[in-house]
Amino acid sequence: MELKKQIRANLASVGEHIADAAARSGRDPGEVTVVAITKLFGLEYIQAAYELGLRHFGENQVEKAAEKRPAFRDWLAGQKGPTWHMVGHLQRRKAGDALRLFDLIHSVDSLRLAERIDRLGQREGREPMPILLEVNTSGEEQKYGFRLHRWPEDSAQWADFLSAVERILTLRGVRVQGLMTMAPLVEAEATRPCFHRLRGIRDALAQAFLEADWHELSMGMTNDFEVAVEEGATLLRLGRAIFGPREEE
Repeated sequence: MELKKQIRANLASVGEHIADAAARSGRDPGEVTVVAITKLFGLEYIQAAYELGLRHFGENQVEKAAEKRPAFRDWLAGQKGPTWHMVGHLQRRKAGDALRLFDLIHSVDSLRLAERIDRLGQREGREPMPILLEVNTSGEEQKYGFRLHRWPEDSAQWADFLSAVERILTLRGVRVQGLMTMAPLVEAEATRPCFHRLRGIRDALAQAFLEADWHELSMGMTNDFEVAVEEGATLLRLGRAIFGPREEE
Protein backbone atom coordinates (compact mmCIF):
# COMPACT_ATOMS: atom_id res chain seq x y z
CA MET A 1 0.00 0.00 0.00
CA GLU A 2 2.85 2.37 0.80
CA LEU A 3 4.36 1.69 -2.63
CA LYS A 4 1.11 2.49 -4.41
CA LYS A 5 0.71 5.66 -2.33
CA GLN A 6 4.17 6.85 -3.35
CA ILE A 7 3.62 6.06 -7.03
CA ARG A 8 0.26 7.84 -6.94
CA ALA A 9 1.91 10.97 -5.53
CA ASN A 10 4.69 10.79 -8.12
CA LEU A 11 2.20 10.42 -10.96
CA ALA A 12 0.26 13.43 -9.73
CA SER A 13 3.47 15.48 -9.66
CA VAL A 14 4.45 14.31 -13.15
CA GLY A 15 1.00 15.22 -14.44
CA GLU A 16 1.25 18.71 -13.00
CA HIS A 17 4.67 19.28 -14.56
CA ILE A 18 3.45 18.02 -17.94
CA ALA A 19 0.42 20.31 -17.75
CA ASP A 20 2.59 23.31 -16.88
CA ALA A 21 5.06 22.60 -19.69
CA ALA A 22 2.22 22.08 -22.16
CA ALA A 23 0.63 25.38 -21.12
CA ARG A 24 3.92 27.22 -21.62
CA SER A 25 4.18 25.88 -25.18
CA GLY A 26 0.50 26.14 -26.11
CA ARG A 27 -0.04 22.39 -26.24
CA ASP A 28 -2.75 20.06 -25.03
CA PRO A 29 -1.28 17.85 -22.26
CA GLY A 30 -3.49 15.08 -23.58
CA GLU A 31 -1.10 14.83 -26.54
CA VAL A 32 1.60 13.47 -24.22
CA THR A 33 1.80 9.79 -23.21
CA VAL A 34 3.86 8.66 -20.24
CA VAL A 35 5.78 5.43 -20.74
CA ALA A 36 6.78 3.99 -17.36
CA ILE A 37 10.31 2.61 -17.66
CA THR A 38 10.55 -0.49 -15.47
CA LYS A 39 14.05 -1.74 -16.28
CA LEU A 40 15.29 -1.92 -12.67
CA PHE A 41 11.93 -2.28 -10.97
CA GLY A 42 10.21 -5.49 -9.99
CA LEU A 43 6.79 -6.86 -10.77
CA GLU A 44 5.15 -5.20 -7.77
CA TYR A 45 6.01 -1.77 -9.18
CA ILE A 46 4.43 -2.61 -12.52
CA GLN A 47 1.33 -3.99 -10.83
CA ALA A 48 0.92 -0.90 -8.65
CA ALA A 49 1.35 1.45 -11.62
CA TYR A 50 -1.16 -0.54 -13.66
CA GLU A 51 -3.70 -0.40 -10.85
CA LEU A 52 -3.22 3.37 -10.79
CA GLY A 53 -4.10 3.63 -14.47
CA LEU A 54 -0.80 3.47 -16.35
CA ARG A 55 -1.10 1.54 -19.60
CA HIS A 56 2.31 2.07 -21.21
CA PHE A 57 5.44 0.35 -19.92
CA GLY A 58 8.96 0.30 -21.30
CA GLU A 59 11.98 -1.99 -20.98
CA ASN A 60 15.46 -1.43 -22.32
CA GLN A 61 16.51 -5.10 -22.49
CA VAL A 62 14.81 -7.99 -24.24
CA GLU A 63 15.90 -10.35 -21.46
CA LYS A 64 14.25 -8.28 -18.72
CA ALA A 65 10.99 -8.12 -20.66
CA ALA A 66 11.08 -11.88 -21.19
CA GLU A 67 11.33 -12.34 -17.41
CA LYS A 68 8.59 -9.91 -16.43
CA ARG A 69 5.92 -10.17 -19.10
CA PRO A 70 4.78 -13.77 -18.45
CA ALA A 71 4.46 -13.12 -14.70
CA PHE A 72 2.61 -9.88 -15.31
CA ARG A 73 0.32 -11.56 -17.83
CA ASP A 74 -0.53 -14.20 -15.23
CA TRP A 75 -1.26 -11.48 -12.67
CA LEU A 76 -3.58 -9.71 -15.13
CA ALA A 77 -5.76 -12.81 -15.18
CA GLY A 78 -7.59 -11.89 -18.34
CA GLN A 79 -7.57 -8.11 -17.92
CA LYS A 80 -6.56 -6.08 -20.97
CA GLY A 81 -2.82 -5.81 -21.04
CA PRO A 82 -0.79 -2.62 -21.44
CA THR A 83 1.30 -1.46 -24.40
CA TRP A 84 4.92 -2.57 -24.06
CA HIS A 85 7.67 -0.36 -25.48
CA MET A 86 11.23 -1.41 -26.32
CA VAL A 87 13.28 1.68 -25.52
CA GLY A 88 16.87 0.39 -25.33
CA HIS A 89 19.41 -0.58 -27.95
CA LEU A 90 18.20 -3.60 -29.89
CA GLN A 91 20.76 -6.01 -31.33
CA ARG A 92 19.76 -7.56 -34.64
CA ARG A 93 20.14 -11.10 -33.24
CA LYS A 94 17.43 -10.31 -30.66
CA ALA A 95 14.96 -8.80 -33.10
CA GLY A 96 12.82 -11.94 -33.19
CA ASP A 97 12.37 -11.90 -29.42
CA ALA A 98 11.53 -8.19 -29.55
CA LEU A 99 8.80 -8.89 -32.10
CA ARG A 100 7.15 -11.29 -29.68
CA LEU A 101 7.56 -9.19 -26.54
CA PHE A 102 6.88 -5.59 -27.58
CA ASP A 103 4.14 -3.56 -29.22
CA LEU A 104 6.35 -0.62 -30.27
CA ILE A 105 10.12 -0.48 -30.80
CA HIS A 106 11.52 3.01 -30.19
CA SER A 107 15.14 2.24 -30.98
CA VAL A 108 15.44 1.27 -34.65
CA ASP A 109 18.82 2.84 -35.24
CA SER A 110 19.83 1.50 -38.66
CA LEU A 111 18.49 0.32 -41.99
CA ARG A 112 19.90 -3.15 -41.30
CA LEU A 113 17.91 -3.47 -38.07
CA ALA A 114 14.71 -2.34 -39.80
CA GLU A 115 15.29 -4.89 -42.56
CA ARG A 116 15.89 -7.63 -39.98
CA ILE A 117 12.63 -6.85 -38.18
CA ASP A 118 10.85 -6.75 -41.52
CA ARG A 119 12.18 -10.15 -42.65
CA LEU A 120 11.37 -11.89 -39.37
CA GLY A 121 7.92 -10.35 -39.14
CA GLN A 122 6.96 -11.35 -42.64
CA ARG A 123 8.39 -14.84 -42.16
CA GLU A 124 6.19 -15.32 -39.10
CA GLY A 125 3.15 -13.77 -40.76
CA ARG A 126 2.91 -10.95 -38.23
CA GLU A 127 1.20 -7.62 -38.57
CA PRO A 128 3.66 -4.79 -39.36
CA MET A 129 5.66 -3.85 -36.26
CA PRO A 130 5.24 -0.19 -35.24
CA ILE A 131 8.69 1.40 -34.95
CA LEU A 132 10.37 4.70 -34.27
CA LEU A 133 13.64 5.68 -35.92
CA GLU A 134 16.31 6.53 -33.36
CA VAL A 135 18.24 9.68 -34.23
CA ASN A 136 21.50 10.75 -32.62
CA THR A 137 20.92 14.49 -32.27
CA SER A 138 23.72 15.12 -29.77
CA GLY A 139 26.73 13.75 -31.65
CA GLU A 140 27.85 11.68 -28.66
CA GLU A 141 29.91 8.74 -29.86
CA GLN A 142 28.52 6.32 -27.26
CA LYS A 143 24.94 6.88 -28.37
CA TYR A 144 23.20 4.88 -31.07
CA GLY A 145 21.01 6.19 -33.85
CA PHE A 146 21.13 7.77 -37.28
CA ARG A 147 23.68 10.56 -36.87
CA LEU A 148 22.05 13.92 -37.55
CA HIS A 149 23.71 16.08 -34.91
CA ARG A 150 24.74 18.61 -37.54
CA TRP A 151 21.31 18.87 -39.14
CA PRO A 152 20.40 20.94 -41.13
CA GLU A 153 23.88 22.23 -41.95
CA ASP A 154 25.37 18.87 -42.97
CA SER A 155 23.72 17.96 -46.27
CA ALA A 156 25.61 14.66 -46.53
CA GLN A 157 24.22 13.44 -43.20
CA TRP A 158 20.73 14.38 -44.33
CA ALA A 159 21.06 12.73 -47.74
CA ASP A 160 22.25 9.46 -46.17
CA PHE A 161 19.36 9.52 -43.72
CA LEU A 162 16.77 10.26 -46.40
CA SER A 163 18.06 7.34 -48.44
CA ALA A 164 17.68 5.00 -45.45
CA VAL A 165 14.22 6.32 -44.63
CA GLU A 166 13.06 5.90 -48.20
CA ARG A 167 14.09 2.24 -48.09
CA ILE A 168 12.54 1.62 -44.64
CA LEU A 169 9.21 3.02 -45.78
CA THR A 170 9.03 0.33 -48.47
CA LEU A 171 9.32 -2.50 -45.92
CA ARG A 172 6.03 -4.31 -45.40
CA GLY A 173 6.92 -5.77 -42.02
CA VAL A 174 7.40 -2.47 -40.19
CA ARG A 175 5.33 0.68 -39.81
CA VAL A 176 7.18 3.90 -39.01
CA GLN A 177 5.34 6.11 -36.53
CA GLY A 178 7.91 8.78 -35.71
CA LEU A 179 11.31 9.43 -34.18
CA MET A 180 13.20 8.91 -30.93
CA THR A 181 16.30 10.51 -29.41
CA MET A 182 18.42 10.27 -26.27
CA ALA A 183 19.63 13.59 -24.90
CA PRO A 184 22.95 13.97 -23.03
CA LEU A 185 22.98 13.68 -19.23
CA VAL A 186 23.29 17.42 -18.62
CA GLU A 187 21.19 20.17 -17.05
CA ALA A 188 17.64 20.08 -18.37
CA GLU A 189 17.79 23.31 -20.35
CA ALA A 190 20.97 22.17 -22.11
CA THR A 191 19.02 19.30 -23.68
CA ARG A 192 16.72 21.67 -25.57
CA PRO A 193 18.80 21.81 -28.79
CA CYS A 194 18.62 18.00 -29.12
CA PHE A 195 14.84 17.98 -28.73
CA HIS A 196 14.37 21.01 -30.96
CA ARG A 197 16.50 19.36 -33.64
CA LEU A 198 14.46 16.15 -33.50
CA ARG A 199 11.23 18.06 -33.96
CA GLY A 200 12.73 19.90 -36.93
CA ILE A 201 13.87 16.63 -38.49
CA ARG A 202 10.40 15.17 -37.99
CA ASP A 203 8.79 18.18 -39.65
CA ALA A 204 11.19 17.93 -42.59
CA LEU A 205 10.44 14.22 -42.99
CA ALA A 206 6.72 14.92 -42.95
CA GLN A 207 7.26 17.21 -45.92
CA ALA A 208 9.52 14.77 -47.76
CA PHE A 209 7.39 11.66 -47.17
CA LEU A 210 3.78 12.75 -47.09
CA GLU A 211 2.38 9.22 -47.02
CA ALA A 212 4.16 8.21 -43.79
CA ASP A 213 3.10 8.71 -40.18
CA TRP A 214 5.54 10.96 -38.31
CA HIS A 215 3.34 11.73 -35.31
CA GLU A 216 5.41 10.34 -32.45
CA LEU A 217 8.39 12.06 -30.86
CA SER A 218 9.88 9.88 -28.12
CA MET A 219 12.11 12.19 -26.13
CA GLY A 220 12.45 13.27 -22.54
CA MET A 221 13.32 11.36 -19.38
CA THR A 222 13.09 12.09 -15.67
CA ASN A 223 15.70 14.87 -15.70
CA ASP A 224 14.45 16.78 -18.73
CA PHE A 225 10.87 15.82 -19.59
CA GLU A 226 9.44 19.31 -19.12
CA VAL A 227 11.81 20.70 -21.76
CA ALA A 228 10.89 17.77 -24.02
CA VAL A 229 7.17 18.57 -23.67
CA GLU A 230 7.84 22.20 -24.53
CA GLU A 231 9.66 21.02 -27.67
CA GLY A 232 6.89 18.69 -28.84
CA ALA A 233 7.39 15.30 -27.17
CA THR A 234 4.49 12.88 -27.48
CA LEU A 235 6.11 9.96 -25.61
CA LEU A 236 7.99 10.51 -22.34
CA ARG A 237 10.21 7.72 -20.99
CA LEU A 238 10.02 8.08 -17.20
CA GLY A 239 11.44 5.77 -14.56
CA ARG A 240 12.57 7.50 -11.36
CA ALA A 241 9.96 10.24 -11.76
CA ILE A 242 7.29 7.55 -11.30
CA PHE A 243 8.88 4.80 -9.24
CA GLY A 244 11.45 6.69 -7.18
CA PRO A 245 15.06 5.53 -6.63
CA ARG A 246 15.92 2.35 -8.48
CA GLU A 247 16.13 -1.03 -6.85
CA GLU A 248 19.54 -2.67 -6.65
CA GLU A 249 20.07 -5.18 -9.43
